[in-house]
Amino acid sequence: MLLLLQLLLLLLLQLLILLLLLLLLLLPLLLLLLLLLLLLLLLLLLLQLLLLLQQQLLLLLLLLLLLLLLLLLLLLLLLLPLLLLLLILLLLLLLLLLLLLLLLLLLLLLLLLLLLLLLLLLLLLLLLLLLPLLLLLLLLLLLLLLLQLLLLLLLLLLLLLLLLLLLLLLIIILLLLLLLLLLLSLLLLMLLLLLLLPLLLLLLLLLLLLLLLLLLLLLLLLLLLLLLLLLLLLLLLLLLLLLLLLLILMLLQMLQLLLLQLLLLLQQLLLQLLLLLLLVLLLLMLLLLLRLLLLQLLLLLLQLLLLLLLVVLQLLLHCYCYYYYS
Repeated sequence: MLLLLQLLLLLLLQLLILLLLLLLLLLPLLLLLLLLLLLLLLLLLLLQLLLLLQQQLLLLLLLLLLLLLLLLLLLLLLLLPLLLLLLILLLLLLLLLLLLLLLLLLLLLLLLLLLLLLLLLLLLLLLLLLLPLLLLLLLLLLLLLLLQLLLLLLLLLLLLLLLLLLLLLLIIILLLLLLLLLLLSLLLLMLLLLLLLPLLLLLLLLLLLLLLLLLLLLLLLLLLLLLLLLLLLLLLLLLLLLLLLLLILMLLQMLQLLLLQLLLLLQQLLLQLLLLLLLVLLLLMLLLLLRLLLLQLLLLLLQLLLLLLLVVLQLLLHCYCYYYYS
C-alpha cells in the first residue's frame, strides 16, 4: 500500500513538473503574442489620435507611452523565467529543511531504539539472574519438606518408644506390687511360724527357707526399683528429645513460610519483568515501523528534490538560451 502511494505521488509530481516546463516554454510565446496585440492596439489608438488631433506634441507623448509599455512588457518577459527559477529555489529550500527535520527525527528514533535495546538486554539479564535464584529457592523448599518428613518420622518413632517404655514401666510397677504382696505374705507366714515355734525342727527349716525367700524377694525388689529409675530417666530423655524435635519442626516451618513468601515475591517480580519485556518489545516494533515509514518518506523527498533540481537545471538552461538568443 505504501509503495502504491509512493508511485502515485511520484507520477503526480512528474506530471506537475512537466506541465510547469511546458508552461515555462510556451510562456514567452504567449507574452510575445500579447505584446504584439497591445502594440497593434496602441498603433490603432495612435492613428486615431493623429487623425483627430494632428498635433506633434501629443504624438510624441503617445510615442513615449508606447515605448514605456513596450519596455515594461519586455522586462516582464525577460524576468519571468528568473521569477519562476526563484520560486523553484524557494521550494528546494523548503524541501531541504524538511529533509533536515526528517534526518533529525531519524536520529532521535535511532537513539530511542538504542535505549530500548539496552533496556531489553538489561531485562533479559535480570531474568537470567532471577531464574537460577528461583530454582534455588524451590530446591531449598524441597529440602525443607524432606527434612520435615524425616523429623516427623523420627518423632513418630520416639513416640512409639515412649509408649513402649510406659508399658514397660507399668509392668515393672505391677511386678513391684506383686513382690510387695508376696513379701507381706511371707512376713505373715513367718509370724505364724514364730507363733508356732514349739513345733519341731521342720518348722525351723521352713522358717529358714522363708527367710531366704524373703531375702531373694528383697533383692528382686531392689533390682526392679533400679530398673524403674532407669526407665524414668530414659523416659525423661525421650521427652526432652521430643521437645527438641518439636522446636526444630517449628523452626523449619517458619523457614518454610519465609521461603514461600520469598518465592511468591520472586514470581511476582518475574511476571512484572515479563510484562515489561513484552512492552519493550512492542515499543521496539512500533519504533521500527515508524523508522521504516520515515525512511520511505525521506526517499520520497529525495526523489522530489532530485526532480526539482532537474527542473532548476532545465530552467537555467532555458534562461541561458533565452537570454543568449534574445
